[in-house]
Amino acid sequence: MSKNNFLALVVISLGLFFAIYVDSSVKKTWLEQSYTFDTYQTDSGIAAYKYKGKEVVITDVVPYQQSSLRQENLNNSSNDPQLSQQWIENSDQQLKLLKPAFHFGLWSLLPAFITIALCLLTREPLTSLLAGIVVGSIMLGQYNLTDAVIIPNLAKEGTAGLLLLYLWLLGGLLGVWSKTGAAQAFATYMTEHYVKGPRSAKTISWLLGILFFQGGTMSTVLVGTTVRPLADKANVSHEEMSYIVDSTASPIALVIAFNAWPAYVQALIFVPGVSFLATEADRLSFFFSSIPFSFYGIIAVTGTLLLCLNITRFSGKRIRDARQRAISTGQLDAKGARPLSAKELQSCDVPSGYNPHVLEFILPLFTLIFIAVITFIYLGSPKINWAFGAALILSAVIALIKGMSLTNVVDGFGNGLKGVVLASVILMLAVIIGSISKEIGGGLYLVSLLGEQLPFWLLPLILQLITMVIAFSTGTSWGTYAIAFPLAMPLAWAVCQSQGLVNPELFMMVCFATVLNGSVFGDQCSPISDTTILSAMTTGCDLMDHVKSQLVPATFAAAIAACLWTLTVYFFA
Repeated sequence: MSKNNFLALVVISLGLFFAIYVDSSVKKTWLEQSYTFDTYQTDSGIAAYKYKGKEVVITDVVPYQQSSLRQENLNNSSNDPQLSQQWIENSDQQLKLLKPAFHFGLWSLLPAFITIALCLLTREPLTSLLAGIVVGSIMLGQYNLTDAVIIPNLAKEGTAGLLLLYLWLLGGLLGVWSKTGAAQAFATYMTEHYVKGPRSAKTISWLLGILFFQGGTMSTVLVGTTVRPLADKANVSHEEMSYIVDSTASPIALVIAFNAWPAYVQALIFVPGVSFLATEADRLSFFFSSIPFSFYGIIAVTGTLLLCLNITRFSGKRIRDARQRAISTGQLDAKGARPLSAKELQSCDVPSGYNPHVLEFILPLFTLIFIAVITFIYLGSPKINWAFGAALILSAVIALIKGMSLTNVVDGFGNGLKGVVLASVILMLAVIIGSISKEIGGGLYLVSLLGEQLPFWLLPLILQLITMVIAFSTGTSWGTYAIAFPLAMPLAWAVCQSQGLVNPELFMMVCFATVLNGSVFGDQCSPISDTTILSAMTTGCDLMDHVKSQLVPATFAAAIAACLWTLTVYFFA
């Protein structure tokens, strides 16, 4: 047994031991969590709010002082709360929804720690994620892993949507493109007309990342899928490509914020008594006004452009070595690498007599982008499943019209499914462990460590570090927003009031930006993040090679951003 495998076995054994200890002996710490909605009066005079386009009527409202979910009552109770949520009316006659949440103190970070430690030791994300899920489930007292944890999480609407998109639609599309030779034809066309070497291939990839500024998994899949064939043909290392794709996904969405992010985030940042956060319009204006302070997003996107131009001083040794390896040996992966993209998608299997054409790649891709953008404009969110489904159908129809047999088309579709099945399983496990980490309160514990007596100029830095750790541990930026913003924004306002800052709105904007950007950094660098996994999958990179190689440039960008945030509030707030 190798040293790393022995250490991994020790980590798993200790994780299981401590998980049983937490379940049996560690008391939950319950915290009051309040949520504010844009409520209104219906025609019948009943309070209501909109959720996913549907009207939800608010009933059974109680005065805040009578709520069993307020912090004082939670502190005095020795049992778990009987209610999962309760609507209350505060002294200002404002309606809020109270939901109790708990953490196990430092133990709440155990599942994420086990997962990340095993990833680094074994370079095997599948077993690492599964170990983290087992540890988290035991901590919650759920020993029936299949029926109580995995199946309920996979049955959720969002998880089922991910499975449909990334296994059936993305895998099928890549498989059909491989069968028809469309991706190779596109790479050949771009190489002949635009791509003259690694630098131009990387620059085009960066430009596409800027173009697809919706952020998150959408940008990752679109850019990675598009640039993989031309980058491989131009001899660009997979570590470089996965970093470019990942670093222009969510970071650009912070800078060009004409996407779904502001609408989601504004609902989390209401603070009573703060005039510039009073209404939805005020909060949206606050979001866009804070964009100049998204220093990490700006620096990350700029640093990625420097890498594309072969300026690698800030990229770290791993990326420099990967670039040199690809140039000198033509090897796009490191020795011993295990790319997430299977061999079925790494070569063409075009039937004899079939002539690929570049339009077989461009037309489905254009259709995909067009549907995603149009649905975003008219429906408020991009319908990615529609977009990929239409692109898949169009690719198959074109192949059939050009004379490819239905058997060959179906064979390509099947090869595509096989090519992404491992990455899809990893993605599903990442979603589950993120849900478990949130339930056991890892992020809640980290944020609750903060207090109002901090020097005001330290708060942005601490919020950045806390959200980086939360997002890295849970693999989600949006999940981190839901945890951090309802706690961080009131805390920032309390610091403003207690320390008499002359420019409280600027201070709040900087604190807001640190939470926004710190969460993106942690998500981008986490080995259990969906965007990290998809960046490696769509570019054909080994997951841990991608994680380790991008940590240095991302951390460098985060360090510069931290200095800029601290200096901004110190001199101008």
